[in-house]
Amino acid sequence: MTTERDSDVATRGAALFRLKPVTAQDAGELRRTLGLGALTSIGIGATLGTGIFVILGQAVPAAGPAVVLSFVLAGVTALLSALSYAELAGMIPVAGSAYSYAYATLGELVAWVCGWCLHLEYGISIGAIAVGWGQYLNELLALATGSRLPDALSQPPDAGGIVNLPSVVVVLLAMVFLLRGARETAWATSVMVVVKVVTLVFFCAVAFTALRAENLEPFAPLGIAGVSAASATLFFSYIGFDAASTAGQEARHPQRDMPRAIMLALVVVTVLYCLVALAAVGAMPWTAFAGTDAALSQIVTTRLQQPVWGALIAVGAVVATASVVLTVLYGQTRILYSMSRDGLVPPVFARVHPRTGVPRANTLIVSVFVAVLAAVVPLGKLADATSIGALFAFGLVNIAVVVLRRTRPDHPRGFRVPWSPLLPVLGVGCCVYLMFSLDVETWVIFGLWMLLGLVVYFGYGLRHSHLRTENR
Repeated sequence: MTTERDSDVATRGAALFRLKPVTAQDAGELRRTLGLGALTSIGIGATLGTGIFVILGQAVPAAGPAVVLSFVLAGVTALLSALSYAELAGMIPVAGSAYSYAYATLGELVAWVCGWCLHLEYGISIGAIAVGWGQYLNELLALATGSRLPDALSQPPDAGGIVNLPSVVVVLLAMVFLLRGARETAWATSVMVVVKVVTLVFFCAVAFTALRAENLEPFAPLGIAGVSAASATLFFSYIGFDAASTAGQEARHPQRDMPRAIMLALVVVTVLYCLVALAAVGAMPWTAFAGTDAALSQIVTTRLQQPVWGALIAVGAVVATASVVLTVLYGQTRILYSMSRDGLVPPVFARVHPRTGVPRANTLIVSVFVAVLAAVVPLGKLADATSIGALFAFGLVNIAVVVLRRTRPDHPRGFRVPWSPLLPVLGVGCCVYLMFSLDVETWVIFGLWMLLGLVVYFGYGLRHSHLRTENR
C-alpha cells in the first residue's frame, strides 16, 4: 500500500530529473541591446589575456617549450565544446549558459550541478585574474617609478602578505561598470579588447626578433605528461567564450549572432595564444619562467633590455586582465540571475533595476564575495580549481547536444555541430582527459565544492524550484 510519505518521496525523485522545456525558457526582464560585435567582444574580452598574461609563468615550467602544444590541446578541447555551445546558444538564447542547456536536456539536478560548477569556474576565475592584475600593476609601478607596492598589501597571506589590495580594487571597478548596464559594459569591453590585441601583437613583433633556436631545445623536456598537465591548467584561459553565451537574453538576434560570436572569439584567441607562447619561449629559456609573475613584461625588460617596451606591455596587461575581470564577472551574475528565475537560489539574485536593466543586488553580492576571495587566496590554487569546474560543465554541454538531437531533432537551430555525435563525444573525452591531468588537491577541492552544492540544492533549491511547484 502506497503511503503519503512514499508518494512525496516519489514526487521529489521525479523532480530531480524534471526537464525545463526548450520553448519555456523565460526571457525575463533583461534588455536585448547587444549585436554581433558586442557579443564577440565579450567572448574575446573574457578569454584573451588570462592564460598568456597571468598563467604562462606557471604553465611553461610544467611543459617547457612544448607549452605551445599545451595551448593547442586546450584550444582543441575548447573548440569541440564551443561547437556544442554554438548550437545550444542558438536554440536556447537565455542568460544561463550551460546551466540552462542542462536544464532543458538532462534534468534539474544535473542543471544544478552544472550551474554550481559554473559558479566555481566563474567566481574563482575572477579572483585568479584579479590576482594577476595586481601582479602586472606592481610590475608597471616598478618600471615607471622604481618601487613596488609592499608585500603586505599586494600578496595573499600564504605569500607573506596580509591582503591583496590591487585585486580588490579591480573587482570593485568592474562592479561599477556592470552597474551602469549591459550596453555600457560591452562598449568598455570593446575598447579594452582593442588595447589587449594591439599589446599582444606588439609583443610578438618584439619577441620574435630575439628568438633563439636553442631556447626551443629540448622541445618537450617533461614529455606528454608535462604537456597534458600544462594544458589542464591553461584550460583556465579558454573559459571566457562561455561568457558570450551568458549574454543570450541581451542579444538582439541571438539565434543568428550567438553561434558566430562564440566561434569568432575562440578562433581569434587561440591563434594569438599560440603565437605569443611561441614568441615567449623562443625569447627566454623555459627554465627562467619559474616564479615569474608578469612573464611577458619581464621578457621584454630583462631579456631584451627594453624597459620602455616592458612598461608598454605591462600597461596592456593591466588593461587586458581588467577586461577579463569585467566580462567574467558579467557572466557570473547572469548565471545566478537564471538560477534565481528558476527558484533554485534566492529571489534577490533575479531582481532587475528598472532604470539600468541590471540585476543590481546580484552584482553587488557577487562582486564583494569575489573581491574577498581574490584578496586572500593564492593564484595557483584558484586557476586549477577553475579549470576542473569548467571542464566538467563543458562536458555536460557536449552531452546536452547529443540528447537534444534525439529528443528535439526538428527544433530550429542557428548552427549545427558537424559530424554529431562524433565531435560532441570527442569533446567529452577531451574534457575528461584534461580533468584527470589535474592533481589530487584540485580534485579534493572539486569534490568538497560538489558536496556543498548538493547540500544547498537539497536544503533550498529542490523545495523552491519553480518548475516543481508549478507542476504540483
